[in-house]
Amino acid sequence: MPTVGIVTSPVFVEHDTGPMHPETAQRLIAIDRLLDSRGLRDRLKQLPLRDATREELLAVHSLAHVKRIESTSGIRSAALDLDTPVSARSYAAALLAAGSCCEAVEQVCAGAVNSAFALVRPPGHHAERDRAMGFCLFNNVAIAAQHALNALGLERVAIVDWDVHHGNGTQHAFEDIDRVLYVSTHRSPFYPGSGDFDEVGRGSGEGCTLNLPLSYGHGDGDFLALFDQVICPVLLEYEPQLVLVSAGFDTHHADPLGGMSCTPAGYAQMTQRLLEVADQCCGGRMFLTLEGGYDLLGEAESVCEVLEMLLSEPAQRRRLEIEPERPRIIGQIVEQARLVYGAYWEALNR
Repeated sequence: MPTVGIVTSPVFVEHDTGPMHPETAQRLIAIDRLLDSRGLRDRLKQLPLRDATREELLAVHSLAHVKRIESTSGIRSAALDLDTPVSARSYAAALLAAGSCCEAVEQVCAGAVNSAFALVRPPGHHAERDRAMGFCLFNNVAIAAQHALNALGLERVAIVDWDVHHGNGTQHAFEDIDRVLYVSTHRSPFYPGSGDFDEVGRGSGEGCTLNLPLSYGHGDGDFLALFDQVICPVLLEYEPQLVLVSAGFDTHHADPLGGMSCTPAGYAQMTQRLLEVADQCCGGRMFLTLEGGYDLLGEAESVCEVLEMLLSEPAQRRRLEIEPERPRIIGQIVEQARLVYGAYWEALNR
């Protein structure tokens, strides 16, 4: 059976966003309870925890940004923007989240585990080089990806972001290099207002940003059609040495913010597709980190289904063919993707 690592810590629960905020500590508490009740925790390997170093943070963020987040340590409550509150332990949680994501990538690349899932908060993919926003303080997945390039000697890594919101911070971190392929499915128009088809990267990174904006209400079959017809073919052509996932579960049908229609089984199938790519390209090396997801039961069930897929033997990973719910619209999105990104990826012209 594959060895799957997990990153958990009570410190992540200590990031207090206040009583009415959707990004609450209860998210991790609900996941922990379901891991225990399903007997999953005993099948997972708890990975070492560590704080991110200043060097790791500065590979993605400005010094002014890092110092601003650090300055909130010990403050009872503050707001970095309208959506992003912090408390006395928010800096500690963010520092531990970013560093533990780097450690998890090290464990995956060293072969200590086949894959890993970091159940951390605060989330990260909206955090810009010099700005906290959208509930995010440090960009965990970007810091982990940059660590893989800088410290582990990888030449090509891929980040797939299936959160309902576009990962603006992650895109901007890598849009001018070709060593990171960033692919995002997201609702549009929606927060944060970025992620159009024409955002393809620049300079040597032109063509290494792929955005697949979706309208309201899309479900499992629609997402899987994009994985099968666009995302996975491009990933296979890119041949990443590590696959990273910004795993947001706010496209779940019960999510109060997302307005989409995905199910836990659908996330498992997205994972199955990415595992196929990882198996072909990089010995199955895959790392996921938690982003959004605000229906407590829906997110917890989805995380468990993803972990079950990661734990399964390759021969037992059932690939389900789910018909698109909105085939005409998905067909238009696929054609637009081929029109825009086919200039960079031969796989989209076949």
